[in-house]
Order: sequence, then C-alpha cells, then structure tokens
Amino acid sequence: MPKNDLITKFLIWRLRHLSNQSFILILSGLIGIFSGLAAVILKTSVHAIQNFLTEDFYKEYANFMYIIYPLIGISAAYLMGRYVLKDIGGHGIPDVLFNISKKASIISPAKIYSRVITSALTVGFGGSVGLEAPMVVTGSAIGSNVGRLVHLNPKKRTLLIGCGAAGAISAIFGAPIGAVIFAIEVILLEISTASFIPLLIASVMGSITSMILIGEESLFSFSLKESFLAAHMPYYLLLGIVCGVVSLYFSKMVRATEKIMDDIGDQWMRTMYGGALLGIMVFFFPPIYGEGYNTLNVLIEGNYSQILDNSIFFSTIENPVMILVFLGIIVLIKPVAAAVTIGSGGSGGIFAPSLFVGGMVGFLFAYSKNMLGFHIPLPVAHFTLVAMCGLMAGVQHSPLSAIFLIAEITGGYELFVPLMFVSAISFITTSHYQKDSLYKLQLKDQGKHLPETKDQELLDTIDISHVIERDLLPIHPNAQLKNLIDLVKISKRNIFPVVDENDALRGIITLDDFRDIMFDHEKQETVLIRQLMHSPPEILLATDNMQSAMEKFERSGAWNLPVVENGRYQGFVSKSRIFNTYRKRLIGQKQD
Repeated sequence: MPKNDLITKFLIWRLRHLSNQSFILILSGLIGIFSGLAAVILKTSVHAIQNFLTEDFYKEYANFMYIIYPLIGISAAYLMGRYVLKDIGGHGIPDVLFNISKKASIISPAKIYSRVITSALTVGFGGSVGLEAPMVVTGSAIGSNVGRLVHLNPKKRTLLIGCGAAGAISAIFGAPIGAVIFAIEVILLEISTASFIPLLIASVMGSITSMILIGEESLFSFSLKESFLAAHMPYYLLLGIVCGVVSLYFSKMVRATEKIMDDIGDQWMRTMYGGALLGIMVFFFPPIYGEGYNTLNVLIEGNYSQILDNSIFFSTIENPVMILVFLGIIVLIKPVAAAVTIGSGGSGGIFAPSLFVGGMVGFLFAYSKNMLGFHIPLPVAHFTLVAMCGLMAGVQHSPLSAIFLIAEITGGYELFVPLMFVSAISFITTSHYQKDSLYKLQLKDQGKHLPETKDQELLDTIDISHVIERDLLPIHPNAQLKNLIDLVKISKRNIFPVVDENDALRGIITLDDFRDIMFDHEKQETVLIRQLMHSPPEILLATDNMQSAMEKFERSGAWNLPVVENGRYQGFVSKSRIFNTYRKRLIGQKQD
C-alpha cells in the first residue's frame, strides 16, 4: 500500500478518535523520544571519536596531532555535507529562527540527520564548537517534518519545533525544566498555557530517553561542597558586570571572525586556512579542543593543574600565574576558534563556547581574587558555574534559560540567588549596548531580519501580491479629458492610474483633480490627461514586504498607493484592504 494512502487512513482515523489536543500531546512525546535518541547518538559518537584520537596522548608532551585533527574533521564534515547530505553546516539556531519566521516553520528533512553526522565529525576531531545547536536543529527538523507529515498548520508546526528543541536540550544536559524554558525563550518567544504542556512532555521524554540509553551521566559531574553566603553578593555584582562585558566581546569577535572568513571567497581556501589556524590554536591551547566541558569539570573540581596537560606549557604546571595567563588567553581566543570552525565549513554552535568562556571567566575572577588574599575567600566552583549562567544570558539574551539550566546541572537550588542576580546584571549590561542576541545579529549579518513584535510577524505573512486591487481603470497620458469622463461613468473608484503603452506608470489622477472642469465641453476636447496628472506620494514595489509598505503609507499619509513591478504598473493597494487581511489573519491565528 502506498505511503500516502497509509497516512491518509491514519489521519482519517485520528480525526474520528483523537482530539487535536490529544494528538499534539502524543506527537510531542514521540518527538521528545526521537530528539533524545538523536542527542544520545551524537554525544556517544563524539566521545567515541575523541577517545579514539586522543587516548594514547601523554599529558607531559605537546601532541602534534592536535594540529591536523581539526583540519581533517572540518574537511570531512564539509565534504559529507556538500556532496552526500546536501546540507552544509553553518549557523544552527539562527537558521531555525529564520525558518519559523519566514518559511512557515518548514525545515528541510535532510537536517534530521545531516547535522548529527557533520557535527560529530567537526567536534570529534577538535572543532571548537558545541553540540547543542546541531541538536536543536535536528530536534526542530524532526518536529517540523512530523508536523508536515500529518498536515498540521504553521502554528502547530512551530510548537512541534519547540518540542524537538526542548527534547534535544533536555537529553544533552539532563535539565528538563531549563530545556522547556530555552524552547520558550529562544525558539518560540511567545506561547500559551495550553502549548506549555507539550513542551513539558517532549522535554521529559527526551531526558528519559537519554537516561535509559546512557544512564544518568551528565556533562558536569560534581557536587557543591560550600554554601552560598550573602557576603559574596558584592563580588557577584562585579562578576555580573564582567560577564556582560565579556559577552559583548564574545559576540563582536564571533561576528568579526565570521566576516573575515566570508571574505575568503573560495570555500576550500576557507576550509584549509580555517582548519590550519584552528589546529595551531588547539596545539598551543588544548582546552580549546572540542566542546571543552571536561576542562570546566576539572576547574570546578579544583584540579587546576590538569588544564596544562598535553600542552607545551606543561613544565609550568605549578605556577599559578601561568595558569591565569593560560586561561586568560583561552577566554580571548575561544570565540575566534568557534567562529573559525563554523566559517570553515564545520557544523556546530556557540551555545557550548559561551558556557565554556563563562566558566573560564568565573574561575579567573574567583581564583585571582583569592590569590590576592584580601577580604573573604570566594568559592571557585560557585563562581565558575554562576559565570557560565552570566555568559549564556549575555550572549544568547536568555537569562531564564541560563538560570534554570545551571540550577538543574548543579543538582539543586543552592546557587539560585546568585544565578538570578548575575544573569540579570549580565543581561542588562549587554542589552544596554547590544539590543539583539548573537543569534539575531548573525541573521542580520546575512541580510535576514526577524520581526521584533508579533504585529510585525503577522504583517510579514501578508504578501503585497495578495492585496493588490486591479479594478482601477487606467488611462493613457495623451488621452483627452472626455476619455476620462467616459471612464468615470463606469468606474467605481475615484483614482485613475495614468499608464503609457508600455504599461509604465506615469502618474495618477483623481476625481478632485478635474471636478471643476469636467462639465466644460471645450476643455473636454482640449485638455490632455498629462496636463492634469500628478505623481503619487509613494510607489510600492512588488518586492516590498508589508512592513516597508506600511511605512510608506505612514510617510505619505495616503490611503491608496500604486504597485509597480519591473517598471510595469500592477494595480493599487489600499490601507483598508491591508487592515481587512490583517484582521482575518489575526482571527485565524486565534482559532488555531
């Protein structure tokens, strides 16, 4: 039996036996399971590749294989993406946001599996990016394509995309609450109470799938040994400001590096140069290799000297100043390494690099203060974790996601107060100078703009071609006034476009322009239309989006404006037609 017939029969059975709400709940659970399964496959693959490549390394020697591993991984990911999977890496979460906003929540089916393969090659061989963004893309693609398969509308598909993202993040971090809030804060932006339940189900199912397949192992294995003290709050205030400043640096360096990579025209040159540069950075600073979560675990557990393993600086392992300098340089070059990895053709995201840099900043802050010895000592593990939250809030503009994610990772709410405080200060500091998150800035750098409000989003769903009115009767500029009067007799409109023999708009003429002479028989024979016509206050282009069209209406104060495509007159658009269409779309959304 053909697949389409099976789907049709299933959908008919579903309509008879399942309500829309029940159907969405079932789908959300399945999407959570599949997203969790994809996350497990990706995590396991990356760890297997990394262990295979580095298990014979001696910690007291700088291992020169670090130089060539990233180049091999990025080249393999690019080749696989371009010639086999037909999906080259690049930005993950920004592309999902763009597909939701501009492509009716339709994501290519290839992304269900392509990012798992290319990001495993990229990160496994040392690409300095994270797995979270590829997994969000994979989970979102699962949600989108399941929605298309069962013929759901764009609004429901968007919800399933959020379910896929929540299931993936929950499976990776073992943090179901943080995953739900991430899906709402970063992916969906706006959600109703009824839609909240499917996200919860998907997140839980993603987490359970991960626990069943690989156990309760998490990215961060530690337990907090010290209690939060109110006396530390002044230092947390300062840490929040530092995190905000570093977030700005992180975003600017990522974008600047991506621009430099884009300016290298040939893709193979980008791959070669980027892979070689990344290999050199990893050789001198091995913690940059891969996601870097192992390094954060080492710092949180207090085994500071281990970060110099496999580096040329191993001989200075007991020098605390050297450790600070080493980590300080890593903070500065990690954003560059992440951008180089993606710009070279690798697959990954900046989610993990932002957490990594945040952990480094928190460690440097507390460790250096304790070295100075004044006032009370600071718990290094606490500040490392809280700064991770601060960087995530600043870079991604997602303070709530950062708070709950780190709170769940720590296994409790001991640090909830400083997490809230630092994320808020970092977000305020960053957003004061940079209104948009790095994800939106990356889209703008590509010439893609997301609507800032729901009003803009709804307007963007209206195409000018759908609201053009073509019942206005045109007249030639060389026609006589009497010809126009003949049109007045049969026209229901009081505006007449003046169009030449090439369909070019030469001007417009309204009833008010000739009302006082229209009954003058002499002038009916002698006055030509070109003597009466005037230029329209604004001209709409068929390629204009609705936001641009509304701006032209506002500037001109007009109620009707002509539309031109490739120099040829198409018709008129009226405010009333736009408002009526907007109202219908708004009612349709509410009914969905």
